[in-house]
This record gives sequence, C-alpha cells and structure tokens, in this order.
Amino acid sequence: MAQVKIAQVRKAYGTNEVLHGVDIDIPDGSFSILVGPSGCGKSTLLRMIAGLEVITSGEISIGDKVVNDLSSPKRDIAMVFQNYALYPHLTVAQNMGFSLKVAGFPKATIAEKVKDAAEMLGLTEYLNRRPQKLSGGQRQRVAMGRAIVRDPSVFLFDEPLSNLDAKMRGQMRTELRAMHRRLGSTMIYVTHDQIEAMTMADQIIVMNDGYVQQVGAPLELYDHPENLFVAGFIGAPAMNFLPAKAEGGQVHLTDGTLLQIKVDDSVTGDVTVGIRPEHLTLGSGGSLKITVNEIEPTGSETHISATTPMGLPIRVVTTNRVTADIGETLVAGYEAETLHLFDAETTNRIPTAKL
Repeated sequence: MAQVKIAQVRKAYGTNEVLHGVDIDIPDGSFSILVGPSGCGKSTLLRMIAGLEVITSGEISIGDKVVNDLSSPKRDIAMVFQNYALYPHLTVAQNMGFSLKVAGFPKATIAEKVKDAAEMLGLTEYLNRRPQKLSGGQRQRVAMGRAIVRDPSVFLFDEPLSNLDAKMRGQMRTELRAMHRRLGSTMIYVTHDQIEAMTMADQIIVMNDGYVQQVGAPLELYDHPENLFVAGFIGAPAMNFLPAKAEGGQVHLTDGTLLQIKVDDSVTGDVTVGIRPEHLTLGSGGSLKITVNEIEPTGSETHISATTPMGLPIRVVTTNRVTADIGETLVAGYEAETLHLFDAETTNRIPTAKL
C-alpha cells in the first residue's frame, strides 16, 4: 500500500494545456475515484500516475518516492483498462500469471498467486478456459486478477466497467468494493459515471476542464457542493437550478416567490438556487407552482418533468404514485435546509440559514 501525492501537476500538448496545476492527496489504502465529463483530464491524469504520459511540470509521488522519471514497471502499480487486453490463445490461469512469468517468478509461486486471486474473484472453475468462452464480466475479473497477482502498491482503473451492461456493472461495483476491503490496497479509479463514484468511493475527486472542482466523501459532495458544476454533476437526476435575487438578507425567485432562507446582508444581486428533485414534495403546503409535462413511473419512484411559471424546466422525484394529467398545475414544497445557493457570477456556494 502507498499514499499518492499529486502536486501542481500540469500537462500540455504543445500550447494546449489540459491539466492546470492539479493538487490531490490520495490516502494510503483508500478507494479514490476521479470523476467528470469526457475531456475533463481524468484519464490523462491517471496515465501520468501510471507513467504512460509525460508530466509537463509538477510532481507525482507514490509512497515516499517521486516517480516523475520512473518507467511504469518501476512504479509498483498495476492498471486495469476499459479494454480487457487478454491473450486469446492463453487460458485464464496463463493470462493472470503472464506478467509474473515474464518477470521470472518460479512456477510454484505463480501458481499459488493465481490460485489465491482466482478464489477471491470466483474464477477457480474457469482457470483452464480461454477468454472467448467467458462472459464480459468474467473477462473483466480475469483482467483484475492479472493485476492482483502482482501485489502492487497502487491499483489504477481506467473506466473498467464501461463495456458491461447495467446489471453486470452493478454486480461488478459490489465485487470491486469487496476486493478493496480484502486487499486494503490504494485504488484510483476513473469514470464519467457519477453513480459509480457515489457507490464505490471513499473519496471522490470531481474534475472539469482540467481543474479539480472539489474533493471529498460522496455524501459530502452531495450535501455540500462547493460550486454550481459539482452541484449539477453529483446526483441523479441532476439538481434543479432556478434564477433568483438576493437583497436585504432575503432571497426571491424571479417570479417574486420568497424562499425560506436568509443570507448575509452583503450578498446582493443575481444568485442561483439549487434544489434536488428528490427534495421536492408535492402537496398543498408548498409554494412552488409547477406545470406537469411528463410523468414517468419507475415502480419505486415517480419522476415528474415540469415547468415553473417562468417557463423553466424542473424535475420532481417522489416515492408516491402520482396520477396528475399532463398540463395540470401542482404545488411543490421543500425544507429550507435542502436548498443550495450559488453566486450567479462566480458559481461558488453561498452560505444560507433558515429564514
């Protein structure tokens, strides 16, 4: 196991800078996930940790060693890619032990390490099969087993579940967390899927446009997003955003609705109010009028797409069965502590209190 420290790391391709002074501490033994939209720089950063991309400036340390100038084999890392990259002519056991064979490990040692990894991943009965006779999930387990047998200080995962169907992704998320608990190793995982990040991570690093937006535990990011981007990216369905104005310590929506929150008197002008769909409740006690556009029952929940009187889109998620007609006006309420407020210009979070 090892801590990974990323200090003022930049990456540029010619004049195109894609990472801008990234600072992250990955605690020893943690399951840390880099998440963000396509093109945000998360995979580039992972490849720099792995030694597959040259660092333009800054330092990356694994344990107590700066690894900027070390080749990948000398960094004591193992990487699992989106592409399984298995040798089709080799058996599962041979694929899992291949890197150890190349490194000159004794056959008995390789067999023991492969046996232990196969038991952990439920692959024992498949050790003599070839990859083409395995399912996608089983092939991904083989790729993970190939990494496990190396007993590295750090595991790196680059969107390893993106080729699997939804049911298999859910199963593999559970298996990856269980694997992390058993091994206790430092794991760094890249995904664009914030559901994967929320369900698996000890620590989430949210990235956008080559910058780190926020670092924290999953529920910390959900409950206290530091800016508008994190608020909109974390949570599904995404947070609703409504334009408002702050004046004299009060906040009004642009249609004049007074919100049950107060802010410091120094906060004035345009602001953005955020409310998660699951924090809106339907009933006569609410103050937000919404017009129903679509109702989507999922069984355990009902998702409602609607518009405000100002014509802005808004979504509501409720565990109740809703039978409203399309075009019908409903009233939605909220608890003051579930509202989020952001500066319209800087997009940074503004502290609030109950009115």
